[in-house]
Amino acid sequence: MEFLNNHKTLFWSALILFLFLTLQIAILPAFTNQQIYKPLPDAKPLTKDELAGKAIYIENGCIACHTQQVREVEMDKVFGARPSIPADYAGNHRTDVWRNTANLLGSERTGPDLTTIGERQPSSDWQLLHLYQPRAVVKESIMPSFSFLFEEKDYISKGDIEVKVPEEFLRHKFKKIVATKKALQLVAYLQSLKQTKLPEGVKPQEFLYKKEVKKTAAGGAADALPDGGELYTANCASCHQASGEGLPGAFPPLKGSPIVGGDDITVYATIIMKGYTGRPGYGPMPAVGTNANFTPEMVTAIMNHERSSWGNNAKPVTLEQVKAVMDQLK
Repeated sequence: MEFLNNHKTLFWSALILFLFLTLQIAILPAFTNQQIYKPLPDAKPLTKDELAGKAIYIENGCIACHTQQVREVEMDKVFGARPSIPADYAGNHRTDVWRNTANLLGSERTGPDLTTIGERQPSSDWQLLHLYQPRAVVKESIMPSFSFLFEEKDYISKGDIEVKVPEEFLRHKFKKIVATKKALQLVAYLQSLKQTKLPEGVKPQEFLYKKEVKKTAAGGAADALPDGGELYTANCASCHQASGEGLPGAFPPLKGSPIVGGDDITVYATIIMKGYTGRPGYGPMPAVGTNANFTPEMVTAIMNHERSSWGNNAKPVTLEQVKAVMDQLK
């Protein structure tokens, strides 16, 4: 009982136990992790602008609503081709001797996970418009507007990056919206978020609790295709809108589009897979299909959804037609 009655012995015993546990549970495992986990071979370090954008991302509290971790459950499959691994975060270094670099894993998904947002939505036009006014591209969005990262000008100067904002979201009808350096750096960081592929021959961890893939018959009863409406919503609606009407000056409409309703399947499929930069008045479309690893079945399903929606009434395309075009694109 002498041990319990001596306050000095109790204090030093508790302090030594605390320091021992800190060493064993926190410090030594951290050193071990640094030695074991290295960045994946194809991982690219952030550029100066991307690093600045990361600081802006933290500064504005984006981490509070967005995660950057793909869990091994099926519901996270929309955010990455594989679950996240420690090597995905091994490239981070301390800010200085006192501060560690935030991994930005997050703990909440009020907004979507951003692990691969640079692949899922590589369009800088979309990213800038989304920052200025999220509801201009996603009507149901509860994300706050980051319009303070933009300037209103009467005229566009050389070097200015104009954001094509729909008229209904403009504060002053005849003003031009121009992205500041901070907005461009934040977008640069978002576009850098891509899931590095595993080395050749390394099998990724499987997703758990797999859902049954919903299929529809399109282009002939023999063609069992994924649900084109779901694919459109996940990959196309953020720009072209659920109504297919697009956004004036930003993203072209698919409703009544001669490409969507035409007979040239080669041009149509090529635009989906490789993107397009030639339409006057609109920004370049990224290679959505290539970035999202679309299969011929997915492209066929999306085409038939677009060709039969919003008043479009074009003949369905077949899986064989799309396969033939995609074989030429390889």
